[in-house]
Amino acid sequence: METQKKIMAAAGGGDRLSDLPEPILLHILSKLWDKKQVVRTSILSTRWRFLWMSVPLSLGFTFPNSENQNDILAYLALINRELYYWKSCEKIKRLFVSSLRYDKIYAKDVDLWVHFATKVANVEVFTLDFYSSQQNYEFPQFGYKNSSLRELVLSYCQLNPCGSANWSNLVSLSIGNAELTDGATEKVLSGCPNLECLELRKVSGIQRLEIRSVKLRELTIEEYYDKNHDIWLEIIAPHIKHLEIIGMCSEIRIEQTNVASLVYAILRLNFDFEDEESNLEKKFSYLKELLHGVAHVENLELSTWCIECLSILELKGWRSPPSRRKFLELSVAEDQLDFPGICSFLQSSLDLETLVIDWFGDSPRDLLSRYTNKDKQTMRFETHNFNGSFPHLKTVKIDNLWGLLSENKFVLPLVKYLLKHAIVLEKFVIAASFLGSDAFPDHAEMTQEFLSLPRSSPHISVVFSY
Repeated sequence: METQKKIMAAAGGGDRLSDLPEPILLHILSKLWDKKQVVRTSILSTRWRFLWMSVPLSLGFTFPNSENQNDILAYLALINRELYYWKSCEKIKRLFVSSLRYDKIYAKDVDLWVHFATKVANVEVFTLDFYSSQQNYEFPQFGYKNSSLRELVLSYCQLNPCGSANWSNLVSLSIGNAELTDGATEKVLSGCPNLECLELRKVSGIQRLEIRSVKLRELTIEEYYDKNHDIWLEIIAPHIKHLEIIGMCSEIRIEQTNVASLVYAILRLNFDFEDEESNLEKKFSYLKELLHGVAHVENLELSTWCIECLSILELKGWRSPPSRRKFLELSVAEDQLDFPGICSFLQSSLDLETLVIDWFGDSPRDLLSRYTNKDKQTMRFETHNFNGSFPHLKTVKIDNLWGLLSENKFVLPLVKYLLKHAIVLEKFVIAASFLGSDAFPDHAEMTQEFLSLPRSSPHISVVFSY
């Protein structure tokens, strides 16, 4: 009745609110924080009786952080009651269930949630994000046929369709913590003709990922692994535009001809540097092969691990293959040890128009320290022949430069190098972060110092932001 009073008061004591067009009433109801208040509006009048059933709703359930079996069973029962309560609602757009440490004794409950999402409510967004588990949930066969789903997120779910899936309107698919097969993956992808974005996170078992769909443009692979380290994942995706490889992914093979349409590549790789020298050489070779595979992309981002390896490869005499990239973002540690590797890599980026250096912080360079030291690298940077200009570089930006600028003067050698060799540079931006108000005098002082540095471009402006 409290809800009724509020609505009647908003209508000035009459029922003018009920005279509003239905889309406006549905929008008003969708803003109610407690979704059960939406249902209670059905008592207001005949006009409102069934209106709640058409309000777009989102249902989300996150299991409590408890190992107590009774707590888990109680929350399972709560979810089942809620879904029964909402089964008459015509427009549930999203169902989200997370943080359950799955066990096969919960299979019937989870089957009920999948049935609700795919057969009863026909939700557009469905997430089963289970917690680390000893066993995966076997996704039911009836769940592979649905024309309403647009986004699907599955974690710790085993996919093994008997025939081809039929997710005809699915646009985004994320699969995590699962052992897949080439056959099951092919059946899933062939049943998603409108898929645009595919994410594979901590999956294994695939040897050949073939994506022929012209609509699938984004592919993300995170922490790919295989028990047999001699088996590589080959990616054949001639139409994808955006590729992101994250974390421990040492067995992925990419060739330019197989990703010919690729425009944006992000390599946020990370490996354990405690390996034997022979294993490190394999990882160096892997990085070189990846860089060859994406040399044709216009936009490239590299992680701190990649930069450290590039510095070692530069010491070993390796040169990056010529590229066509126009945008380059490098995550760099606050260490001059990396500078020669960065500059050597830039020599292969002569078409570059925009360079972003994202300062990652004080990341230890334990591996690089095995091959050289700071004094040697500083001397090499100052004396080595990193000649050659950047004829197209117009914008340079350094992000996340923490602390007082006076404490970061090791950046100056790199800045001087870029100012010297970027002959058409228009803008050099330093996006600094400061701790304390005493940064402002230093900011003004360093601005003057930067403006006094030799520059090859007559039109450059140096900009500080914070």
